[in-house]
Amino acid sequence: MPAVPRVPAEPRPLDLNADLGEEITDDTALLGVVTSANVACGYHAGNARIMRAVCGQAAALGVSIGAQVSYDDRENFGRVARDVAAEVLAEQVAEQVGILSDIAREEGSVVRYLKPHGALYHRVLDDEAQALAVLAGSGDLPVLGLPGGVLLDLATAAGRRVLLEGFPDRAYTAQGRLVPRSEPGALIADADRIADHALELAAGAEPELDSLCVHGDHPGAVEHARAVRRALEAAGHQLRGL
Repeated sequence: MPAVPRVPAEPRPLDLNADLGEEITDDTALLGVVTSANVACGYHAGNARIMRAVCGQAAALGVSIGAQVSYDDRENFGRVARDVAAEVLAEQVAEQVGILSDIAREEGSVVRYLKPHGALYHRVLDDEAQALAVLAGSGDLPVLGLPGGVLLDLATAAGRRVLLEGFPDRAYTAQGRLVPRSEPGALIADADRIADHALELAAGAEPELDSLCVHGDHPGAVEHARAVRRALEAAGHQLRGL
């Protein structure tokens, strides 16, 4: 007998996002699955040509575009924390958002939200100075991030819209943070397990999530995204961009 999809009490709109333009995954295939694209802005990966290609395809498919800002650290793919002066970080964030915004506009779309990448994403969960710098450099864009961090608290206090996300392809600590990549079991590689985790996050996370993220730098990123989308739609969720 086929498995019966788990249907949430109240199926609701939900976003599925992934990191694109990082020169790793199949951007075209992934854009055919996700509803929002976190586009690398050149500091940890990508360049203007790649940004243009991703934005053009996203616009054609109706996929929302977000600016994935990072430390200036291509050597380490933006995964090493940097002690950057707040005013410098704010300028770097503004430059990244500005470059992507110009390209998106030229390709018939707009940047709809902001999401830090890698080490910066985790740093601004607790570092108020760096979180304020990210907000200062990003205008009034909505901010996508992990629930419970300083960045989203400060964004809320400033009247910015905040968007909460979960990670079906990552393990969580008891405190609701992501298990560091260096620890065993941090990354979930099996598509079925990822899909099951996505359903758990979509139906049971507290507070309620706006989006689920599938990491685009994993070799199975497209397969994982497809499995998650199938599971969510079978459970009654309506997928739409941020």
